[in-house]
This record gives sequence, C-alpha cells and structure tokens, in this order.
Amino acid sequence: MSNIIFVILCLATGVILRNTNRLPENTSSALNGFIIHLSLPALTLIHIHALEIDWIYIFPAMMPWVFFAAGSAFFILAGRWLNIPQKSVGCLILTCAMGNTSFVGLPMIEAFFGKEYLSAGLFVDQAGTFVVLSTFGIIAAARYSAGKVPASVLLKRVLTFPPFYAFVFALALKPVAYPEWLSLFLDRLGATLIPLALLSVGLQIRFHSIRMHLKKIITGLFFKLFLGPALMLIVFVYILGGKGTILQVTLFEAAMPPIIMGSVVAMEHKLDPPLATLLLG
Repeated sequence: MSNIIFVILCLATGVILRNTNRLPENTSSALNGFIIHLSLPALTLIHIHALEIDWIYIFPAMMPWVFFAAGSAFFILAGRWLNIPQKSVGCLILTCAMGNTSFVGLPMIEAFFGKEYLSAGLFVDQAGTFVVLSTFGIIAAARYSAGKVPASVLLKRVLTFPPFYAFVFALALKPVAYPEWLSLFLDRLGATLIPLALLSVGLQIRFHSIRMHLKKIITGLFFKLFLGPALMLIVFVYILGGKGTILQVTLFEAAMPPIIMGSVVAMEHKLDPPLATLLLG
C-alpha cells in the first residue's frame, strides 16, 4: 500500500509544481535525460551484476518477450482498425506492451507470495522487461518517431542507449565483486529513478485531455490489464504446460500496470507524450 501512496504523491507533486509554475517548462526533459543516462544505468549495474542465473526461471525471463511481441502485434492491428495515429501506436507499444514489473511488481509479489519468490520477479524484470525495453523498445521508439530507419541506425540506437551498455558491462563484470563504495554509489544513484520518473510524468499530465485520448487509453489498458495477461495464461499454462508457484508469479507480473520507463522513453521520442502520461497516471 505504501508504494501506491508513493506513486500518487509523486504524480500529484508533479501536477502541483506544473500548475503553480514552480519549475521551468523544460524540467521534465531534463529529468528524463538524468534518468536515462544515470539512474537507470546505475540500477542496471547493481541488479544485473547480482542476478544468479538458474534455469528454473526460464518462464519468468521469457514472459516479457512474449508479452511485448503480442502487445506490439495487437497495437499495430488496433491502430489500423481504430485509425490511431502512428506516434500514438508507438506510445502504446512502449507503455502497454511492457509492465511495471519492478516498482509495483516486486512489492506485490512479496505481499501475495512471500519474499522467497522475489527472485522470480527479478528475472521477469531484469532478464525480461529491462532487456526488452533496451533493445526492441528502443527500436520501436526510433521507428515510430522517425519513420523508416536503416537497420544500421537502429542498431546504433540500441548500442548507444546508456542502460544497454550498462547491461553489457554488468554481465562482463559478474566475476568481479564491486567495492563497497561503488555499490553504495550505484545504489543511491539508482534509487532516484522512480521518484524522478514519476515527477516527470506528473509534470506532463493533463487530466482535462482524457476525453480526447479516451479511445487510445481504453485500447492500451484493455490489453495491458486484461487481454495480455489472459494470453500469457494460454501460452504458458495451456500451450507450454507450465505449473507451480514460479509460474503463478510470472502470470501475476504479466498483469502489472503500464511501465514507467517506457513512458519516459515515449516522451523522450515525442511519441504522444500526453497519452504516455495518462496511461501511467
């Protein structure tokens, strides 16, 4: 419950600061830049470095990839059927084809399943959601913000996305123990991600525009909170024959709300920022 209150307070703070003109107009852009270049890479260097690989977690690691593929296909088709603009389709893919599997997901796992299953949630988030965002998420952002982009440019976008090379460094450094001062530094820097991301979103939320975006909001949340989790149930239980508590945690994570960092990336690439903030808010 405390995490939900924290989300609401951070978003509300952003809205209040915007309405009272306490911060410069470009504050959200500055916050997004800090998050992408510093906060998220720091968090990646900490968590990926500490992650212990175990084949029992194959389903948790797979789920975000399958979810993203299904979500991308759904939103592309829905965009055609419902005449949703391409930039809005890109926004829907970045926010609702991935879930908030860490900040909301991990505390929820602890509350419903117990601390011993947090490792499954970490695999969903770190080996799944995060890597999807850093690769196919960035490719989608580039394509929908700039139209047709050469493969070489897309590859460059992925390889120069700061969290991606932090991911590569974290894997390369797994045999090496971080010194205590470095762990503390990365932990403190990574802790800024959630409050700054929520504040950035709050600064851009315009609730009076909900009616204008209602069709797109319903489309995004229908897939993220209902159709997507239902598809994961079919794929992992009825097709792949999965069972047990680890799988239950995996499906539980599939039902988490839209991803905060996907919203930030969508805003950075000018992919319908009002929709990105409303989906998250």
